[in-house]
Order: sequence, then C-alpha cells, then structure tokens
Amino acid sequence: MRSGSGLLAAGLVFLAACGAAPSASPTPAAAPTPAAGPRVIMPSGAVYTVEVARTPEDQAQGLMYRESLPPRAGMIFLFTDGGAHNFWMKNTMIPLDIIWIDAGGKVVFVSADTPPCKSDPCPNYGPKTPAPTVLEIAGGMAAKEGIVAGATIQVADVGR
Repeated sequence: MRSGSGLLAAGLVFLAACGAAPSASPTPAAAPTPAAGPRVIMPSGAVYTVEVARTPEDQAQGLMYRESLPPRAGMIFLFTDGGAHNFWMKNTMIPLDIIWIDAGGKVVFVSADTPPCKSDPCPNYGPKTPAPTVLEIAGGMAAKEGIVAGATIQVADVGR
C-alpha cells in the first residue's frame, strides 16, 4: 500500500505542474531596441557593435587570434596622438577590412580583405595621412556596406 500512495502523490504533483494554466494572457515580447553601447553606423545605415581598443595594450592585441567575428561586429581603435597609424595582420586568423577615419567621420583609406599574415615579415597597411580612428570589420563587409574613401561613418557611444 505504501508504494501505491507514493505513486499517487507523485502523479498528483506531476499533474499539478503540467496542468497549471496562466491566470492572465502572456504579454507580447518587447520590440527590439536599437543597439546600445559602442557602435558605428555605416553608409548603408547598418549598425555595427564594436569593441573599443583605447590602451596601447588593447591596440597591440586588436583582433589577433580570433577565428571569426559575429555579424555586424568589429573593433574600433581610438588614437589621440594625431599621427598616421599602420596596421599589420600578424597572428590574425581571418581577413579583415581595415578602415581609417578622420576626426569628422570621413573615410580616408580602406584596406579591403586584408589577408592574415602567414610568415614574417608581415606587411603594413594604412595611409600616410593621420587618422584618429581605425575600424576593423570582417573581410568583404566594407564593400557591402558602401564604405569607400570619402564616405562617412558615424561613431557613437565610444566614450572618447
């Protein structure tokens, strides 16, 4: 008899858990909000979320050793020295589009589909002109987003 009453109690608990109906109708899911935090708005209107590389250590590391980038993601480098900044692809696993941007948001140079460096010495990429902001995104995306020299990219919430 004892085992039967335990089985009956377990069955009642199971039915209570499965049969409970919500007392009110569920509320609809909230509409997605625009991306918050560091982001850039491309000439196409697409919004990319970005990691911000401010310190020399972050800038030296960049996107090294990454095997992929999520869609509409990248890294933005913020420089304060007013100089020209060349990049290389040492220890970078994926092709990148590297975009140099002036203080007004105007694209001054694009290195499209920059290949990973397979052996030393690694080549350097970049313009001879100063650009305080450099954006790295997945290779091939600059062309898809309309990024060419002279285009404008809006940088938002990077906390300069």
